[in-house]
Amino acid sequence: MHRPRASAAYRIAFTYSTAFALAILLLGVAVYIAADAQFRRQQDAALIDEATALAHEFNEGDLPEIRHAIARREGGSTINGYGYAMFDHAGRRVGGGLDASMPPTGLQDIVFRDPLEGADRARAFATDLARGYRLVVVRDTEGMEGIDRTIILIFGGAFALVASLSVMGALLLGGYLQQRLDGISGVARAIMAGDMAQRVPIGDRQDEFDAVGSALNTMLDRIGHLMDNLRQVSSDVAHDLRTPLLRLRNQLEQVGHVEGAAERAIEQGDAVLALFAALLRIAEVEGGALARGFVVIDLSFLATEIAESYAPAFADGARVLSWSVAPGITVLGDRELIAQALINLLDNARLHTPPATRTALTLTADTTTAELSVADTGPGVAEGEHARILHRFARGEASRTTPGNGLGLSLVAAVTAAHGGAITVTDNAPGLRVTLAFPRVDAV
Repeated sequence: MHRPRASAAYRIAFTYSTAFALAILLLGVAVYIAADAQFRRQQDAALIDEATALAHEFNEGDLPEIRHAIARREGGSTINGYGYAMFDHAGRRVGGGLDASMPPTGLQDIVFRDPLEGADRARAFATDLARGYRLVVVRDTEGMEGIDRTIILIFGGAFALVASLSVMGALLLGGYLQQRLDGISGVARAIMAGDMAQRVPIGDRQDEFDAVGSALNTMLDRIGHLMDNLRQVSSDVAHDLRTPLLRLRNQLEQVGHVEGAAERAIEQGDAVLALFAALLRIAEVEGGALARGFVVIDLSFLATEIAESYAPAFADGARVLSWSVAPGITVLGDRELIAQALINLLDNARLHTPPATRTALTLTADTTTAELSVADTGPGVAEGEHARILHRFARGEASRTTPGNGLGLSLVAAVTAAHGGAITVTDNAPGLRVTLAFPRVDAV
């Protein structure tokens, strides 16, 4: 069980909900201030309008008439809405029922004496009339305060509801995030415990978690493939080294007793060193660091150059090498590596086919891909073995009696992959065809 305070998922969820609640609170305060200010502006405008109307009546009549107008408005009741008072130049109240001291002119808050409640506050507007009189119109603030209390109560209840929903939403969101993260961490713990078959569950939504899970699963598949490959290589190295090491031991035992034993021992040692050199070269290519030094190379020129240099070797073995190379094809890569891959293909065709076999090297290209293929008319490889012969130490039945360590095609596959290409092995009917496809680039 995860504690919310110790969980990043819950912290994120509660941070979001807290920010949302604070935003609602700030919005509510702003609405309250704006509404209160608007109500007060309306109240002040109403006071000014009321005072202006009474002043107009006074200007058209005399003091008794404005007293009568005030009395008519008050209706003989205590102040419940508007309140009125008339003061002479000496500050004596000469009209109206408002019990208060004469205030200065303009809008202001005053204190008056309510017959029932005693001292109370009101909003007032005072204006001077003719003959030294001052008219005061007030409105009790109790109504405004009641509106304010109502707004605060409504907003307080709404904010409490929003805060409660935010907490519930944070718990649900935190639980959802924690569940998705637990799925990933659970797979990681299972893999650390040795269960390499575990994978992150992927949902149907294809959201960010599914994208991360898919990427992790791809990475785990790649790691699993590399580990399987490592186990296979370790087993194959141990198996393939046993024979040359036994021969080396036997040759060393014969040194001094059998003529030529030292030379044969050196040959066996060189074969072991060549095996390890090939393994190191494959590891170097698969490491990907060589890609930083790739340059644009003329694949047409390279293929033609290698074909011309290898044609005599094929002829010496009573075999025929022909080539058809389209001109001007360039790729981005390492010239030495591509040359080594092509040499390995030609060596396989020369060493593992009988005399009179014909081998054809072709280079073609379209707008995006350059295809380099080597096809022979030899015995070929069974269709079920096409993928296997690309693995380390894999050798066909026809090549078991010839020199080699089964790493040639493995290096070709590694070089092709390092250049962003693909290798395919197909039946040439008769014989075997190996095709390397490289991304084509324009010449600089």
